[in-house]
Amino acid sequence: MRMLFTFVGGSGHYEPLLPIAQAARAAGHTVAFACGPSMVATVENSAFTVFALGNSSGQPPERRPLLAVDMEREERDMREGFARDGARSRAPRILDLCAEWQPDVIVHDETDFGSAIAAERLQLPYATVLVIAAGSLVRKDVVGEALDEVRAQHSLPPDPELTMLSRYLVLSPFPPSYRDPAFPLPATAHAFRSRHDAAAASAAPPWIENLPDQPTVYFTLGTIFNLESGDLFTRVLTGLRDLPINLIVTVGQHIDPAEFGPQPANVHIERYIPQAVILPHCSAVVSHGGSGSVMGALAHGLPSVLIPMGADQPLNGARCVDLGVAQVLDPIAATSESVRNAVNAVLSDPRYRQAALRLRDEIAALPGPEHAVALLERLAIEKLPLHSR
Repeated sequence: MRMLFTFVGGSGHYEPLLPIAQAARAAGHTVAFACGPSMVATVENSAFTVFALGNSSGQPPERRPLLAVDMEREERDMREGFARDGARSRAPRILDLCAEWQPDVIVHDETDFGSAIAAERLQLPYATVLVIAAGSLVRKDVVGEALDEVRAQHSLPPDPELTMLSRYLVLSPFPPSYRDPAFPLPATAHAFRSRHDAAAASAAPPWIENLPDQPTVYFTLGTIFNLESGDLFTRVLTGLRDLPINLIVTVGQHIDPAEFGPQPANVHIERYIPQAVILPHCSAVVSHGGSGSVMGALAHGLPSVLIPMGADQPLNGARCVDLGVAQVLDPIAATSESVRNAVNAVLSDPRYRQAALRLRDEIAALPGPEHAVALLERLAIEKLPLHSR
């Protein structure tokens, strides 16, 4: 069986698809990816065939100033960037690729609207993989009108209820109780437990197995928002480096750890270490609240301090507060002292850890990515919606 996995954006959109693709390959299926040029090398590192869609600017990403959280701006970006412009440019490219590669099923991330439109145009069965954990950013009042414009360009009828995104199969790598109850999962949704590449352990720095016997805190601002974080790295470092903790910081490939100057022995700043390497050693996580970072922490039963800057991060922050697994700080107003106080709180108050452990256990009880592959096999053969209830 030939399975085409497609995603827009960066690692946060790729990583939820990766365990399914790996399990599909292990089951003997032919797997390929389609993505933007900036992610081709990342996909190739996992030894998949990959097709680049679009043109690369050839320029490294730039540092940008930190902006105040603005959900109207994020919804506008979702509507114009992902739905109207993104789907319009993406759909014809997927149509051309499908004519060449001839997949039996398409598996796309939930914001790759163009791939869903192309699949509908070709009458190919397709599955949506959720990448936005809280579930309240991709809404019909945000993207519906823009997507109907693109659908009309491909002779498809209006879809006012966004049925397209859940028509056949939705694969959710998130514990069901994490989902915002105001936006319940569709009837075709099936949760599964994500599993990261075991080869990541080979990327472990030698010092990580010899950390002093004290709490370890991991601090990350992700792979995109790290470049638009202003002085946030410095504020958090200043607040945490003198605590009796091991502090592990990853700043991304485009920031030099040396720019933060000399640090005490308990602080380790690296460009990148896989979360699968760091998190088993940790007691808490400080992050921007991206879905991948939040789920990584919860999969290990770790409480968080979240500093949301944009995208779905504020929604994750609100959900984590509701579930009792995190404290949330404003990225503009947060001071070194408030960061230090928040980290001390989630480390010292056992309720945060207990709530995170409940989510960890819910995640552990989910079926693995092999379950998602079995569903894709059924979908390709039956070409009918696969209801979970």
